[in-house]
Amino acid sequence: MMISLTLDDLKRLPIAGFAVDAIRDAYVAIVDGRANIPPVGYLRLEAQNADCHIKYGYIAGDDVFVVKIASGFYDNPRRGLPSSNGMMIAISSETGRVVATLYDEGWLTDLRTGFGGAIATLALCRRDSRSIAIVGSGTQARQQIRALSAIAQHPLTFRNWGRDGARAKTFASEMTAEGFSVKAEPDLATLCATADAIITTTPSAAPIVMAEWVRPGTHITALGADAPGKQELHLDLLSRAAVIAVDHRAQCADHGEIATAVAAGLLDPSACPELGAILNGSQPGRTADTQITIADLTGVATQDIAIVRAALQAVKQAST
Repeated sequence: MMISLTLDDLKRLPIAGFAVDAIRDAYVAIVDGRANIPPVGYLRLEAQNADCHIKYGYIAGDDVFVVKIASGFYDNPRRGLPSSNGMMIAISSETGRVVATLYDEGWLTDLRTGFGGAIATLALCRRDSRSIAIVGSGTQARQQIRALSAIAQHPLTFRNWGRDGARAKTFASEMTAEGFSVKAEPDLATLCATADAIITTTPSAAPIVMAEWVRPGTHITALGADAPGKQELHLDLLSRAAVIAVDHRAQCADHGEIATAVAAGLLDPSACPELGAILNGSQPGRTADTQITIADLTGVATQDIAIVRAALQAVKQAST
């Protein structure tokens, strides 16, 4: 029997308990040869300030492969609507039949991106990092705070900045009400200069984090550049980094944070270790507390497979 899950169904399941290990494995699968990831389908809707991604892939040995449709309509928050939407389909790798449809309205993508970013941040930041800067005030900014707080081994404090100062203050107030330590910072330069780690979550088409704002020892996880034309970090900041880790080298070189530098001949993508290699210990990550490190995350289909795997495991647990 095919499983059909709505957003409400999914939110009632203990998915997070299965997600972290699955998403960490999703990064590793890219570098150990288990991942089959075709190029991402991308549709830009200029007039609507929106885009849609189609991602699909298979991890060798899994019972299913996954196809995902995910849209981002970035003016939706002004209408009181979430910016993310979409669904995922799990298909048997043995018979080709549809095993499950997960009409998650983008929630699973937000969840896996949250944990994926948190895993990258904790893998590359200094061990004594406590002060986390969040650039942006949208859905993914919330998910990064939730995910980092869930898996960090020590308490964290957060400060956030957004283009809309009033919205940034509302964001901080709402996250504080959820039990997190969050304060709005009106000046982006001050935010970046005083943080142990910076997480950028905006759809910006032009650099907003400048190189001179970032002090030695800082880690940056860049999440916003997941499609052509997006960029959050100034090129000079990339040149200052001792380590630039990528979730998928070819994908990041094409449309990630490093894409502009690669296109300009300023960066050889082969010099950027894939995050999975750092996680499995086959390549080093941060080697000194004074280094600036960057994680360029475009989101990979193996993460979608991982979060679907976690959801199906949660369904199985709930039914026993």
